[in-house]
Amino acid sequence: MVGRTTRRRTGGPRSPSSVSASERTFPQDPSAPATSGDRIRWKGFCEIESEPAFFNVMLKRFGVQGVKVHEIVSLDEEILLFLPRPVYGLIFLFKWTEEDPDKQEQSCPEGVWFANQTFNNACASVALLNIVNNVPDVELGHHLQEFKDFTADFSPALRGDAIGNFTFVKEVHNSFARKMDMLSADLLLQNEATSSKKARKRKAEEDESEAGFHFIAFMPIEGQLWKLDGLERQPMCLGPVREDWLGQVKPDLEARMAQYEEGQIEFAILSLVRDPLLDLVPDLAENVKSIVELSKWLDIIKPDWEDFVFTSANGEAVSTGSLLTTSEPTYGLTQEDVDQAKLSSRILDLLRSGVISDIIEYRQELITTQAKLRMSIREEQQSNQSDDERAATRSCDYGARIQNFVRKMRAKRECS
Repeated sequence: MVGRTTRRRTGGPRSPSSVSASERTFPQDPSAPATSGDRIRWKGFCEIESEPAFFNVMLKRFGVQGVKVHEIVSLDEEILLFLPRPVYGLIFLFKWTEEDPDKQEQSCPEGVWFANQTFNNACASVALLNIVNNVPDVELGHHLQEFKDFTADFSPALRGDAIGNFTFVKEVHNSFARKMDMLSADLLLQNEATSSKKARKRKAEEDESEAGFHFIAFMPIEGQLWKLDGLERQPMCLGPVREDWLGQVKPDLEARMAQYEEGQIEFAILSLVRDPLLDLVPDLAENVKSIVELSKWLDIIKPDWEDFVFTSANGEAVSTGSLLTTSEPTYGLTQEDVDQAKLSSRILDLLRSGVISDIIEYRQELITTQAKLRMSIREEQQSNQSDDERAATRSCDYGARIQNFVRKMRAKRECS
């Protein structure tokens, strides 16, 4: 991902301290896998791919609750309809080009939390923070909430510097970093610092024609649609939010995507949505409580009601499966959730009516609904587990293993 500005270094011979900078960061064998200590000591930010799993794990490690990242594979209306609602914001990855500065705000409006990207490769964290810090009533976690409060009166540039110097954010961001990621980033900065003025000018011209990849954010804030690009000095207002803000931002995204030649996939779109588990678990709690209350009522007025439910027309027993009638940790369902669940007006009306056949019929509908709820919860849980596994794979240092394998093969060949 592109940096906000090119770092300027003084010319002349390099000092011994600058020559050994990487050696101080990685005092052990450079080919050894990166340790947690290496990641903490390292001063940079690693590049992060546009993989929803990585962003979900970052949010989890930040302490943010109730937000989940989904990939958007198409801007077709049929695809967008499948996104969980509400959609808090979009993150768009593309080859960055600067827009007309006159379209930007003169200053960051009150009520909009916006940070510049002032550190190379930090755009993933900047884009995430620019969205979650503007979503009302989202649990940010202790560290991010304190950070948001602390930077409330900062300018976008100062917020960007604060992000780059916030150890907690940097450690989460770099938890995916492999040794090669860090060494490559350091080498790039070293080459920028030691290259001649002519070479730097040629490099700047190349960067202008071949811009780096960069994450920007789009989201509604207090009735206005905003583009939040950390490489621009101020946020850009795209107008009042209409009922479907995704459709409103669609032309802007399609215009950027149209710049690429046919067959090129030089962009990606991620959505930040309300975590479906926030609704699925309470729905399951209400379902369980409703089934239990209807069953209790039937036990009182018709003790043999189960004979009508668990027996088919030919007299054979009918299985009810693993029906939940109490808490179940497997689904994240506690007894407190069940106790606090409120019965719907439909349930209360049925209990008042006293029509046994209607009650039994609706109870069967609830059992069918419960099966679907439990399946949806399991799918979300498996998705979260898959995210964790993909994140662990991303940080695995295969390069060190390959080098070790090559050494052993070389040693074996020399022995023979």
